[in-house]
Amino acid sequence: MKELLRTLIQAQTTADTGELAAAEIISAEFARCGIDSKIDVWETNRANVIVRIGSTGQKPALLFACHHDVVGPGEAEWQYPPFEAVEVDGKIYGRGATDMKGGIAAAITAICRIVNSGTKLLGDIIFVAAAGEETDSIGAERFVKGCDRLPELVGVLIPEPTDFSIVTAHRGMLWLEVTTKGKSAHGSAPQLGVNAITSMRQFLNELDKYDITAKSHELLGNCSMSVNTISGGKTLNVVPDKCSVGIDIRTVPGVEHQDIFADIERILEKLKSENSQFEAEVSVVRQVQSMETQRDCDFVRELCSSLGTDQTHAVGFTTDGPHFASLGVPVVIFGPGKPHLCHKPDEYIEIADLEEAVEYYQKIIVHLLT
Repeated sequence: MKELLRTLIQAQTTADTGELAAAEIISAEFARCGIDSKIDVWETNRANVIVRIGSTGQKPALLFACHHDVVGPGEAEWQYPPFEAVEVDGKIYGRGATDMKGGIAAAITAICRIVNSGTKLLGDIIFVAAAGEETDSIGAERFVKGCDRLPELVGVLIPEPTDFSIVTAHRGMLWLEVTTKGKSAHGSAPQLGVNAITSMRQFLNELDKYDITAKSHELLGNCSMSVNTISGGKTLNVVPDKCSVGIDIRTVPGVEHQDIFADIERILEKLKSENSQFEAEVSVVRQVQSMETQRDCDFVRELCSSLGTDQTHAVGFTTDGPHFASLGVPVVIFGPGKPHLCHKPDEYIEIADLEEAVEYYQKIIVHLLT
């Protein structure tokens, strides 16, 4: 399992390189256990890998839903090279160790051990490692759209890092880009132009007054909003004719993204009515709905029973869960690794946690499918 994880980290499946290398590693690992897989490739280097292990069909199937892409290493210095998968003091360091190649390695190991043990399965095991969770969820969307031949599912288990908390709810994500447009002019005669940065300042002042209308969620609290990127101007002696900001909005169940989008449009319309030179537009960069699985549903109760707990939790980060929930089945997020290490320099996972995750996943499979 350690070698599988190290190889997956070394595959460097960032947005620039795609996921095909990791898909081939996963497929080869299953093949060593005598398990067939299918690699779905598009755009040369984008890939999902899908596995289905048959059963008697007496029970619904369990779907393990993973993602094998990672964010880039960033500009900060790492103690250990981000894609060398160095093992030190019982930990494996590297980009993706926690998010979520550790969970992938543990799930694959658990599935292979179940198959190799000869355990008689009454329900199928389905495994998918999807592309693009960190950028556009294209892999999850592609899988869901093309899975019309799936058997009945008892539920979906996502091995994202939760430090072994059973997560049944998380916030949604709405990324917006607002662009103001102006008129360029020489920096010595700004009165001849329309400064797009000045227009953006007017918008941001209005945005500061805006609150998302939503009832506080009992587990997830309130929505949040943060302006996280800004770009404008090309040179100091030219009045800028364009300025853009990126807004990261996190939503709770019950909030409609189109309502927020309409609110932003109304702010822009208001500013235009007050200043005829104000020009701006808003667009959606990416959106993922919030997720909430009923904590008293059969899948959650049985999964909790297999692990000897009745505690479930909610998290603020977003996953591919809502895409898989569109299949009409309950989704639970449960995996090894500490969430606060995701997307940071010197990301690592403890080998002891990997081994514990394998045991947990084996217990879940046996409890639900035998």
